[in-house]
Amino acid sequence: MTNETKRTWAEIHLDRLAGNYHSLRALAPHSRFAGLVKANAYGHGAVAVGRKLEELGADYLLVACLDEAVQLREAGLTRPILILGYTPTTYTAELLRYDLTQAVYDVALAKEHSAAALAAGGRLNCFIQCDTGMGRLGLLCQEGTIDRAAEEVEEICSLPGLEPVGLMQHFSDADTCPAYSRLQIDRYNALLAKLAAMGRTFPIRTCCAGAATLNYPEVHYDMVRPGILLFGYSPDHACDGMVDVRPVMELKSRIASVKAMPAGSCISYGRTYTLARDSLVAVVPVGYGDGLFRLLSSRQEFLLHGQRVRQIGRVCMDMCMIDVTDLPETSVGDEVTVFGEELPLTEKSDAVGTISYEMLCDIAPRVPRVYVE
Repeated sequence: MTNETKRTWAEIHLDRLAGNYHSLRALAPHSRFAGLVKANAYGHGAVAVGRKLEELGADYLLVACLDEAVQLREAGLTRPILILGYTPTTYTAELLRYDLTQAVYDVALAKEHSAAALAAGGRLNCFIQCDTGMGRLGLLCQEGTIDRAAEEVEEICSLPGLEPVGLMQHFSDADTCPAYSRLQIDRYNALLAKLAAMGRTFPIRTCCAGAATLNYPEVHYDMVRPGILLFGYSPDHACDGMVDVRPVMELKSRIASVKAMPAGSCISYGRTYTLARDSLVAVVPVGYGDGLFRLLSSRQEFLLHGQRVRQIGRVCMDMCMIDVTDLPETSVGDEVTVFGEELPLTEKSDAVGTISYEMLCDIAPRVPRVYVE
């Protein structure tokens, strides 16, 4: 037992990350690969995951904001880093100082970045985002607006302080709706054709996050950017089994207490669970303060000694209870798996109507990440 594993911890299996990377890269062997490390690498630890992805040969690292990018640079990572979200133009000089690439999605904002870059004595690398149907960031690119979008792209490309290196879009429903995804593909291709007719091409065209990487190989283009697949989960159950990936994170804890309790005893806040038999009840020091959703109360299982045990009563901030009556050998200090390869996180996310992304990202900073090769 180490200091990191004395209470609750997340084991991050970097060998599984590497296996997932190779499986995904094999789907698009002629395309660049962008590794998603935003949101602390989906809860797995951005610096450690970023270093591993650099070692494996990822071409880009993708983050959501400037602070995430600076963290990677100050940790010594050298791969190109693309910021997918908003950066105020008061920080353009910092983008240049850290050799970062910024997504631009608005002509007025692009002009401000250009002016700020020139004032700082440089040119800012950028990806131009177009919105073919996501309804989020990007130049609007739909029927009736494609010509205008092309003109806006060209206007951004002509700005003296910007160095456009890519044109990107994002699918809204690449998991389950081929008709809508084909519509987005058609819009993106129409924009590319219009720009080519104007003499404008890009070194990197990128459409595909995880589901599109699986479902639409014809638009892998110059770079793919799988997200949750890299960490071992499908973006949707419709994509289950389409590629061999393994969960990278195992959330673990230890038994803190074991006691015999008579039938009729109430468990945890609100007395929502009452023992139907004389039972052995164990306390596990993991709770919603660690990222274990309170909504999972009495709706989940853990692994103990290789067997599933039921979690009972409300999940508390720092602990919860499990029924170990059928495992009388249970002792204080025994290791418990909250989720992992043999107990998929999707069982928990499905139970409360959310997605694995959210539950991984919500594993709290106080939970140490322990890296396993």
